[in-house]
Amino acid sequence: MSQREFDDIPGTPLFDGGMAQKGYHFNTFFMSLMKSDNRAAFKAGEAAYMENYSLSAEQKQAVLARDWNGMTALGGNVFFMVKLAATDGIAVAQMCASMAGMAPADYMRMMVAGGRPIAGNRSRDQNKAA
Repeated sequence: MSQREFDDIPGTPLFDGGMAQKGYHFNTFFMSLMKSDNRAAFKAGEAAYMENYSLSAEQKQAVLARDWNGMTALGGNVFFMVKLAATDGIAVAQMCASMAGMAPADYMRMMVAGGRPIAGNRSRDQNKAA
């Protein structure tokens, strides 16, 4: 796979057509959790429930570990992944804090203050010049 235009921005996975294809079955699994019967079935046996979908071993493991960043790297779209967070009773802000490697209170303070500072979060080329 060749480098994509935005691959050089630290911490910014790009959900493009290739990732959509990679994550099609993954995101179908996440969307299934919108139905209460499916949530109950998933909670009753996570690994068994995921067998209903064509997920890779890595995708299944990321779900079981609740590795949110791993899920995005494997084609998960955060807008679908929130269905899993909601199934677990996890607020979106808590999920995002985990993805940012921050405590939820620190994440909320950062967001209220305007978000992540640009310093160190530009493209690697821009970081070299700064």
